[in-house]
Amino acid sequence: MDWGRAKNVLIYAFLLLNLVLAYQLWVDYQEQAGSSLDFTSLSESTQRVMEENRIQVLSPIPSETPELPKITYTYRVEDQGKPIKLDRPVDTKLVYSDLKELQVELAEYIPNLDQFRHDPESDKENAFVFRPLIYEKWPLFNVELELFHENQKIEYYRKPVLEVQPTTDTEEQKVLSASKALETIIERNFIPPKTAVKDIQLGYYGQMFNTDVEMAAPAWRFTLDNGEMIYVQGISGDVFTPKSDKVKE
Repeated sequence: MDWGRAKNVLIYAFLLLNLVLAYQLWVDYQEQAGSSLDFTSLSESTQRVMEENRIQVLSPIPSETPELPKITYTYRVEDQGKPIKLDRPVDTKLVYSDLKELQVELAEYIPNLDQFRHDPESDKENAFVFRPLIYEKWPLFNVELELFHENQKIEYYRKPVLEVQPTTDTEEQKVLSASKALETIIERNFIPPKTAVKDIQLGYYGQMFNTDVEMAAPAWRFTLDNGEMIYVQGISGDVFTPKSDKVKE
């Protein structure tokens, strides 16, 4: 055996491994750079209210503030009808382990499932909830696709009848930062004392008027540990809750 050559191969293999590990660390850092648990992005007054009311923020606070337009869409809950039974049940583990495999399994019944994203914060006792994606990225919180399960098998589904209208004539505007939206709901006492914010997401949300065409705007959704969800409109800063679906003063 040529020990010199073998030694060189091992050295090159270790160097390659180090490069791969370094790249993975860099990717992880880039993914985390947009979010932080560093509360210095919040004002001193907000931090003081958090301390006094024992409010916790367990989710990273996103730093992204993209420019997004309002959208219009057609959607009526009553048009969805009753859940449809699958010819063959699908394992619930596919929801979490492999979305591509889930898409293959359900492609016959639910085409374009890749245009939806699982929203675990909205899951129900017997159903997984998926949200349609606007511009392939931002969830539309008003609309849901449901996968009903029992005994660890998905047996029924209900897909929304949805059509998003073109937004060529709608102006894009910079979205309010997550930290500013969070300051609003903390300092205006929308978050009860001894409560934790466990998830923060940017998506689209609008009041439902049951008209032919609905409108939604970019909004930050704050999910509390008691299951309540609070929305802050990303342009106006208005605060909404699904219970009232009205602006909260």
